[in-house]
Amino acid sequence: MDIYRNYLNFVTEELQDPYKNLPRAIYISLPLVTVVYVLTNVAYFTVLSVPEVLTTEAVAVTFGVRILGVMAWTMPFFVACSTFGGVNGGIFASSRLFFVGARQGHLPDCLAMINIKNITPLPSLIFVGLLSCLMCTTSDVYSLINYTSFIESSFIALSVSALLFLRYKQPNLKRPIKVNLIFPIVFLLICVFLIILPLYSSPMETGIGVVITLTGIPVYFLLIWPKRKPSCIENTIVYFTHSTQKLLRCVGETHKRTD
Repeated sequence: MDIYRNYLNFVTEELQDPYKNLPRAIYISLPLVTVVYVLTNVAYFTVLSVPEVLTTEAVAVTFGVRILGVMAWTMPFFVACSTFGGVNGGIFASSRLFFVGARQGHLPDCLAMINIKNITPLPSLIFVGLLSCLMCTTSDVYSLINYTSFIESSFIALSVSALLFLRYKQPNLKRPIKVNLIFPIVFLLICVFLIILPLYSSPMETGIGVVITLTGIPVYFLLIWPKRKPSCIENTIVYFTHSTQKLLRCVGETHKRTD
């Protein structure tokens, strides 16, 4: 499902005319990506046999050796470029998620700061980088994928379910971008499949992923939810926020008055 992710959904505030350009980007990118992936797999199975596809550690590299000869090195190079682009999009979008979450009061205030020079959520970008480094400490990348994919699919399914619920309960709400219900329904079914499959194939990793997610509940109710926190916690949060502002040259977001 990751190939169909459009990171522009996470940065609509930074788009010009998002109500027009966001649907346009989705309508162009999804068919284009689908065609490219289908043709790529057709090329793989045209050149390589099924046993070769199943046994090779890198199908693209084996394909490149078979077709490109001395230029086979270009295949892993462009795969690395593609991976770099995917990581860039993921970091770009994830930092905005933490930024908006902090702005709404769900995360520490320091993550809702913007660098005054580059006008970017620098604390959130650094926070995402630290989380990525923490995840790299494990050598079992497949378990890490199971942790993240299950939790991500679960929350995406909840979000799409909320969309369908609101379309049913409040059909007359103003919706600048509105699509046929068949699309969110199909997407929800795909998410449900991605939730059920790990439960069956990797119950241990799935359970650990759920436990890791649930550890955020006591942190939220201790540090975020209370309007009046213990003075020691309040002073620590304020000190950390001020230190972040001074170190990274960041300020909180401001809004223009409309009255």
